[in-house]
Amino acid sequence: MKPTKLVNSEKKTLKVMKNKIVMSLLLSSFLLAFSCKDKKEEKEEAVIYPTTSPVKMDTVITKEFVSQIRSQKNIEIRAQEKGFLEKVFVDEGQHVQAGQVLFRIMPQLYQADVMKAKAEVAQAEIELQNSTTLASNNVVSINEKKMAKAKLDAAKAELNLAQTHLSFTTIRAPFSGIINRLPLKLGSLVDEGDLLTSLSDNGGIYAYFNVSEPEYLNYQMHSADRGNNLVSLVMANGETFPDKGMIETIEGEFDSETGNIAFRAKFPNMKQLLRNGETGKIQMTLPLKNALIIPQKSTYEIQDQKYVFVVGKDGVARSKNIKVSYELPDIYVVSEGLNPGDKILLEGVQKVKDDQKVETKFQDPKKVLSTLKLQAN
Repeated sequence: MKPTKLVNSEKKTLKVMKNKIVMSLLLSSFLLAFSCKDKKEEKEEAVIYPTTSPVKMDTVITKEFVSQIRSQKNIEIRAQEKGFLEKVFVDEGQHVQAGQVLFRIMPQLYQADVMKAKAEVAQAEIELQNSTTLASNNVVSINEKKMAKAKLDAAKAELNLAQTHLSFTTIRAPFSGIINRLPLKLGSLVDEGDLLTSLSDNGGIYAYFNVSEPEYLNYQMHSADRGNNLVSLVMANGETFPDKGMIETIEGEFDSETGNIAFRAKFPNMKQLLRNGETGKIQMTLPLKNALIIPQKSTYEIQDQKYVFVVGKDGVARSKNIKVSYELPDIYVVSEGLNPGDKILLEGVQKVKDDQKVETKFQDPKKVLSTLKLQAN
């Protein structure tokens, strides 16, 4: 057996060795963690953000304008005579043909006026005949004959007037179209000028929309760039009307209050889908000259305001508010806040903070735009 002192010495040696091993492991773990942290910080510091610049170029945009839909013919049909509404020959929403009878106002009074006027014409004819015979025999003067002739002409005029009044008791459709609401029912007392219904010819539809002065000038001055006068109509349900419309007229003057001018486009409506009074959105192609364009992904938004990070010569990224005039697929057309020579962050706008110094790599703006859905010249 070993002496007790020797055994105790070996135990102490083993304990010291264990302590050294533990300390060595702890030191290694600490160094490894510190090394990883250094590498991580080094990696974060090594992030390079791509930048680019706004591009000034000619392009075209498709802009939407709120429009009012009107039938090519839409009129109010009103009573021209007073009386009881004796007959209603049509119903609301019915399609009628030109000349078709719509209403009849009780005609008896006007028929009596016609009969009376016819009797007066007959009497005047007899008087003229007698005056003519007497004048030829020198019994009466020529003036008597002329007076009889004038009396006959007046009687015929009264007959024509009475017949006209009688014809007004029968209301006919002035053109083919669709009957709208009937505010008066059978038997109603109708006064002269009362509204009986309205009639719409929906074979062709007009869309009226307002255009601002700069857009009007671009439209008129750069007709070759816009291609044609065709426009599209987005209906109230969000679907696009199947047929294209043609811009036919532009009003003669601007509205002094709004600064806009009204355009009118005509759409074919063979299936009678569109009706008078509808609303929609006109999509019209407008040319833009020297538009300042940036990618949408280089912007961020705060409370409905758009911002970009402009990187200065000192490498510091500073936020800047911009005004976007038009939005196209993947790009914005900027009207205020940027210049063509500004260097803006292309990516990483959600990671960078205001006044942060960043390492950047510039990318050619035209190459950047070539990867987007830009439709430009």
